[in-house]
Amino acid sequence: MQKVDTSISLAELEQMSQKMYQQLVKAVIDLEKNIMVVDAEMHVDQEVFLLEEEGSEQDNLWGINLHPDLYGTDSFIEFDSMINMRPSRGNRTRGVDDLAVREKIKKMVINMVKV
Repeated sequence: MQKVDTSISLAELEQMSQKMYQQLVKAVIDLEKNIMVVDAEMHVDQEVFLLEEEGSEQDNLWGINLHPDLYGTDSFIEFDSMINMRPSRGNRTRGVDDLAVREKIKKMVINMVKV
C-alpha cells in the first residue's frame, strides 16, 4: 500500500497493476485532504488506513480502480467499490452517483498521475 499526496508516475501504476489479476490498481481518494492510497488488494484496507492513520472522514473517501493501460481514455478511472455504498448519503450503488464528485475525483487523479 502506498500513500500518494503529490504525484505518482504512470509507470509505477503499470508496475502495480501487474500484481492484480485484472491488471488494475485499486485506489481510495480523500477529496478533502487531497490524498490517494494505491496498491492494495481491497479498497477497505485503504479506507481503514486513511481513517486511522490520516484522520480522514468517511464522507470524503471514495474507492476507484485505475486501469493504467487505458490512460488517456474515459475508462482509465473506474468508479466501482463497495466502500462507495452510502444509502444514508444518497449513494446507493458501488459507483459514484454524484457527477460533481466524479469530476473532482477525475481532476485529482489526473493531477497526481504523471506520464
